[in-house]
Amino acid sequence: MMFWLVQAASFLVAIGILISAHEYGHFWVARRLGFKVLRFSVGFGKPILLHRGKDDIEYVLGAIPLGGYVRLADEREAPVAAADAPRAFNRRPVWQRVLVLVAGAGANFLFAIVAYWLLFMHGIPGTRPVLGEIKPDSYAARAGLLAGDEIVRVGARSVTTREATLLAVLGHLTDDGRLELGLRHGSSDRTATIQIPAGERRALTEPGGMATLGFSFTPPHLPPVIESVVPGGAAAAAGLRKGDLITAADGHPISDYGDFRTLIRARAGATVEVEIRRGASQLVLAIVPRPKADPGDKSGALFGQIGAAAVDNASFPPDMLTLERYGPVAAVGASLRTVGEKVSMTLTFVWRMFTGHVSVKNVSGPIGIANYAGISALEGWATYLEFLALISLSLGVLNLLPVPILDGGQVVYQLAEGISGRPLPERVQILGQQLGIVLLILLMSLAFYNDIAWRLG
Repeated sequence: MMFWLVQAASFLVAIGILISAHEYGHFWVARRLGFKVLRFSVGFGKPILLHRGKDDIEYVLGAIPLGGYVRLADEREAPVAAADAPRAFNRRPVWQRVLVLVAGAGANFLFAIVAYWLLFMHGIPGTRPVLGEIKPDSYAARAGLLAGDEIVRVGARSVTTREATLLAVLGHLTDDGRLELGLRHGSSDRTATIQIPAGERRALTEPGGMATLGFSFTPPHLPPVIESVVPGGAAAAAGLRKGDLITAADGHPISDYGDFRTLIRARAGATVEVEIRRGASQLVLAIVPRPKADPGDKSGALFGQIGAAAVDNASFPPDMLTLERYGPVAAVGASLRTVGEKVSMTLTFVWRMFTGHVSVKNVSGPIGIANYAGISALEGWATYLEFLALISLSLGVLNLLPVPILDGGQVVYQLAEGISGRPLPERVQILGQQLGIVLLILLMSLAFYNDIAWRLG
């Protein structure tokens, strides 16, 4: 319940901030260009607060905090006083109307630039892309990837963090499916190439689909201290207790719970001698992992399970961590570069989703966004600010798409008028609006479906 409340609060705060920034972009440019502004509203529905300024503009806080709008005088929507007619939206030059329309997305991009500027000055932490387990007979194994390899390059792009590596890998998967990886192992460098057949690339773009490549990154260190034991499980039957420190299993020294878990998974049905330290005592327990089927393994192979969990205080050693930090001036360049890359990648993925090369399961709705909002809020202000920057960029890109109900669609209308010298016929505009509403409903339905499927999955 507490996490649900955090999700809801952080989601509403995010929506309020980003929509306000978007609408303020429209508002600010419209005023600077001399448009007649009637209302600036944060939220929809019945006004909770309403203030009429000296500029005769209504400033409103709506009851439903899930959006906002700027209302401009427009003779196509309502009568406009003769004195204000030259300032009506439909009377202004086309280039000014276009600037007002794109200003919302521009404000979202500016918000992201400022956010990343602050983050780069504070320092953005990351983790080196060092490989852990390589699945046998996988794409990664056949390409010669080894546990302990560090990915330093994907194609022509140098990478230093796991996030950058995954984004670069995904970009290549949706392109030609050819992954050329620059690898470093100790003091030696080499190159490995993975080629994904065209028919299998789309599945790899689904959430979690990249695991099919067969490699994972080195997990954080997890002390082999037992936190909980499932009643009736193999661990409980053997006498394992909360607080026990595992020191060895079948003669293999254990310093990380991940190593112990791997050994147990490979010993389904076999007896494993587990050495533990309990207080001042050293004990040896005989545990028989119970065979379980892995739903994600189509071969039907079984793995061992004992019904125990470790203390959740995993951490990476200092040499695995990175920190990207700049001074105020250098942070500007880093921020602009980051925003440019993310906008370019977002546009590429949207287009490839439209052409069927990227799975539509990546479309996330309010439930998924709220979940990410809650997690990022709990991790601290810097993580939450980065989340806001990413959503702000997505909101900006979405609004510039040439869909009639969005800003981008309205820009198309204005440009068509500028070329032809007259507004598009009213019936064409109405048809476009109806088509835009249908497309938006379909998109929202898909997003809700993905959210629900994710929850149930």
